[in-house]
Amino acid sequence: MVAARMASENAFLSGRYIFFLGLEIVILGIYAVLSQVLLKKSAQREHTSFIKEYVNPFVIGGYGLLLLLMILAIYCNTGLEYMAVVLLEATSYVMVMILSQIIFKEKITRFKFIGMCLIIIGIVVFNI
Repeated sequence: MVAARMASENAFLSGRYIFFLGLEIVILGIYAVLSQVLLKKSAQREHTSFIKEYVNPFVIGGYGLLLLLMILAIYCNTGLEYMAVVLLEATSYVMVMILSQIIFKEKITRFKFIGMCLIIIGIVVFNI
């Protein structure tokens, strides 16, 4: 992604670095949400057979997007500082939980909230 490359060309934690890193988080987050939406749509449908449950356009599209996301993330993260990559990976869990609540109206349970808080605390501690 262009945003990650632009971030890697700036000083670590400078304003432009944080802007482009944030832009990458948003772009990759959109891909992740789209793939999860496709998988969730497939899970909500009734399927006539076990094979059709896993081999249908929603599942193939969802996992295809996840594969594309993984390849893009590996390519983009090669130019970034190690700390930024760790930050990106950790925030993805928090983003998925928040977006699942917004898009799918999934309940954030007490244990999910505690887990999200631990991830955020870990990010803060790791970056001190």
